[in-house]
Amino acid sequence: MTRKTKRAAGSVVSAGRTTIQSGFGRLRTGIWPIVQTAGAAAVSWYGAVTLLGHQAPLFAALSAVICLGASRGQPWRRAIEMVLGVAVGILIATLLVQVIGTGTLQIALIAALAMLSATLVNGGSLLVTQAGVSAILVVAVEQPTHTFVPDRFFDALLGGSCALVISQLLFPLNPLAVVSSAARRVFVPLAGTLEEVARAIAAADPERAEGALWQARGIDEAVRAFNDELAAGQESARLAPPRRKALGPLEIYAQAASQVDLAVRNTRVLARAAISLVRNETLTSSTGGPDKTREALSEAVFDLARGVRSLGERLDYEDPELQAETRTYALRAAERATRVLEDREALATSIVVGQVRLTASDLLRGSGMDLAAAQQALDDAAGRSHGL
Repeated sequence: MTRKTKRAAGSVVSAGRTTIQSGFGRLRTGIWPIVQTAGAAAVSWYGAVTLLGHQAPLFAALSAVICLGASRGQPWRRAIEMVLGVAVGILIATLLVQVIGTGTLQIALIAALAMLSATLVNGGSLLVTQAGVSAILVVAVEQPTHTFVPDRFFDALLGGSCALVISQLLFPLNPLAVVSSAARRVFVPLAGTLEEVARAIAAADPERAEGALWQARGIDEAVRAFNDELAAGQESARLAPPRRKALGPLEIYAQAASQVDLAVRNTRVLARAAISLVRNETLTSSTGGPDKTREALSEAVFDLARGVRSLGERLDYEDPELQAETRTYALRAAERATRVLEDREALATSIVVGQVRLTASDLLRGSGMDLAAAQQALDDAAGRSHGL
């Protein structure tokens, strides 16, 4: 075997090993949801047979599988709406079979109406598709009769109820992990935006500052998602006994949430102020390099970015040292920005300084300070900047 052939064989073996390892990794991640779904199908089938007396409750198991997949991680209200959407879709399909019979056109019409009913409850693509599949199965197995028997509707309700118990009460997703992930999608881009503002100020680059403003505007959707996940997580922790211990850490996120929202808004204003600032020719020295004002303001905004990253880590790990670190960065940013006003009282500079102080206040309050304590800390920082 030549050296080239050996290398090729080694590459194939390495790729195969990587594929197998990745497969086992996916299996470890997905095995528990699969077990839950299979268990929900079995329990709902058994319940429909023993409690409702139905001989072959296909739609009990089917509804359990559909609803469990669609409702996992959803708030209670959304999960209930999904269960009702699936059940009502099956009910509509059963009724239509009695009225218009079965056939090619009937399948198209009934499947469309079932998917429309799933869409009405704001179901995702999975729920809408599965509702259509369920309707097609109804048409396939239901025979028109002179009397309407809503057995399949009750089977669907039973299966959906089993899914609710499993997904919302017994084995809900870890709300703290979900909220933490949503928070990172706010803190990481927020810190990145502040860093971009700082670089724009340092380089006197208005285009870069405008790019930072667009970045800041793009964080709003992540903030809304964070607030939604936080509300759903708190609801899950209150109602699901296995997740009660997450209530305390989630309260820390709740305390910081409003201040994070304000910090994002103030960052947008800061980016707009930075655009005006760097367009002011008086801030550029005769040599074209950055003057002391821009250097100081840039460092202040970099400190805000460090404070944001520290706050995100503190919420994740509840570390008192990180809490102190967040406050240190925020106060240092305010102190540096305030010191700039000793040398320059230009309007654009004053606006940037004001926004740095406001964002620093948001970080202080997000770290657990009340309004009075945060204001006093900022006043102390201002005093230090003036040598008082």
